[in-house]
Amino acid sequence: MSLLAVAGANSASGAYDIDNSLKFESNNSEKLYYTLSGNGDLQQMSFSCWVKRTELGSEQAIFTGRLGASGEFGRLIFSPSDTIQFWMRDSGNITLVQLYTNRVFRDTSAWYHIVFGIDTTQSTAADRVNLYINGVKETSFSSETYPTLNANLNGGFNRSTFNHVLGVEEANNTYFNGYIAEAHFVDGQQLAASDFGDFDSATGIWKPKAYTGSYGTKGFYLDFESSGSLGADSSGNGNNFTLNNITSADQATDTPTNNFCTLNPLCNIYGSWTYTQGATDGYAGVADSLTEGTIGFTSGKWYYEIVCPSESGNPSANMMMGFGRPNLWSSSGDTYNFAYNRTGVVFYNGTTTGGYSGWVKDDVVMLAIDADNGFAYFGVNGTWGLSADPTSGATGTGGFNYDSLVTNMSIGDLLIPTLKLGNAGNIFEVNFGGFTGFPIASGNTDENGYGNFEYAPPSGYYALCTKNLAEYG
Repeated sequence: MSLLAVAGANSASGAYDIDNSLKFESNNSEKLYYTLSGNGDLQQMSFSCWVKRTELGSEQAIFTGRLGASGEFGRLIFSPSDTIQFWMRDSGNITLVQLYTNRVFRDTSAWYHIVFGIDTTQSTAADRVNLYINGVKETSFSSETYPTLNANLNGGFNRSTFNHVLGVEEANNTYFNGYIAEAHFVDGQQLAASDFGDFDSATGIWKPKAYTGSYGTKGFYLDFESSGSLGADSSGNGNNFTLNNITSADQATDTPTNNFCTLNPLCNIYGSWTYTQGATDGYAGVADSLTEGTIGFTSGKWYYEIVCPSESGNPSANMMMGFGRPNLWSSSGDTYNFAYNRTGVVFYNGTTTGGYSGWVKDDVVMLAIDADNGFAYFGVNGTWGLSADPTSGATGTGGFNYDSLVTNMSIGDLLIPTLKLGNAGNIFEVNFGGFTGFPIASGNTDENGYGNFEYAPPSGYYALCTKNLAEYG
């Protein structure tokens, strides 16, 4: 069972798969850009992309067109209040287009599909600019301005010498935090969301489909499939993007057709966390702060990894990772969860059990949970503690029997990855398989070919992603 909200896109059955996305991190000033040579069509154009947010409450640009700090621009952004704003303005500071949604978009567990389509030759003003979110045309705006009939939009997009940028508005340094996939820009056509996606007939979930149309002269398509050439334009136009502070390590397998667990910016217990690196790194200024993952399960066998590159010496002994019932981590002590700490001790029900492997700074800590049999396993750097055998099933060799030991936790409960910081300033780097900030030297997938792990998941254990959840969770 997934905890993904209905507002966002989920992995759904279908023939079209997206293999890769690109992670964006504001702290690293990550962006891609290309500069147009000659104008494109200034009356008709469209843009489509999928985004997964990992930080909220600040202005973050998705796609912009601008010449330096010029007042002439086009911008598609998340506002500080988490609405979506689409705005085009000319060099005379005249607003050409302005659509500010009333809806807010704060689901950090799922993917959003965003499309704008422009055609100033449409007779009805409201048809000249369309904005779609997850296949649905937005009609409720706090601010609403449409271009005049047959206007040439000198407002940043499709303009000669203007930078077209993914991941920031350069004049304001409002960087995006999260993941972007399937970025299409089409020169010379007003397209709808249905050109890039459709509703799954079985689930009703909006899902991607292959775009089969043309791109015009100035259009582009970024699929991020080549880790060595992440700015490559796959439209056939050769409108390749220049990378800024982006490397092959920023390619992710977290996509709209296979959504991976990340840390949840909406969960901040006992202290406000800061999340970076696609919400796979987390730290807080308050000791003993808690957080959770974005995806839970009721059955199946699951695996994830953690590294703690502490800012000051070894991580605190109170740094813990484990599993718990969602939103109950801090309730009634630890009767809703269990957690493995740096000294090799598991905490539960106000007591402990020891003998597991301890770990230090930069070790890779391994966690595996068998939700079908009620056992969890802990290891370090490729070796399972207590000579455990995660494949032992009902025997639970070397495992922690949470089904019998944790008071309010049983087989069949909805569980979720849970983390607790020790000292303020300690850092978690988590790897659920879709992306991680710590370097992967070996590269291992689960048996379904999903994830990218330092150590191979035990046989029968899987990465926490929607394709695996649909089969096992």
